[in-house]
Amino acid sequence: MERWLALELASTIRHDGDGGVADDLATPQGLDRWLQAQAELLAGHVVVGEVAADDGLRREIVELRKAVRALFARAVSPDPPSSADAGRLMPADRALTYINSVAAREAVVPQMDWPSEADPVVRLVSPEGDPAVRLAAALARAAIDFLSGPQRTRLRACSAPRCVRYFVRSHGRQEWCKPSCGNRARAARHYQRRRLTAEDAQAS
Repeated sequence: MERWLALELASTIRHDGDGGVADDLATPQGLDRWLQAQAELLAGHVVVGEVAADDGLRREIVELRKAVRALFARAVSPDPPSSADAGRLMPADRALTYINSVAAREAVVPQMDWPSEADPVVRLVSPEGDPAVRLAAALARAAIDFLSGPQRTRLRACSAPRCVRYFVRSHGRQEWCKPSCGNRARAARHYQRRRLTAEDAQAS
């Protein structure tokens, strides 16, 4: 399954398995673990081992995540957004301004490499030396690329009970982010039908 850095960032808010919501970026250690897991997606932008995952950077990445999730909510409208933050979303205009401003912190220029007997490859090169600035800018650019690309129209908020994830729909009828969510949703619907049937029987 294809991975997108912006979607991975949004998914650091997730169902905790006990009916609540977990935040993978609640601590600097959590941010460090998440960065290590995204090292492949971040390659070419920043060397993860050079980033000091302190609390200041954590707060900045969390703010960027708020902006991304606010724009994800806008993208899935008029369908409902993720229930995790539906009542406290950052205003969309503020989210746009924030993402654009973070992306602008790092000046980048494209450079093309063309190895012999291989296709040309374009990479972004930056003179910026601060890994934290490069990381935040790379995440903001990933959000811009995602939301301006074709996958935006396939973005959905998972409709399974208690799930708070966004996902990119891989086929036209997909309602849930993963099979376990589908199983939980079907079980909830079955329980609801049985309850209503029992109530109807009692009423008659």
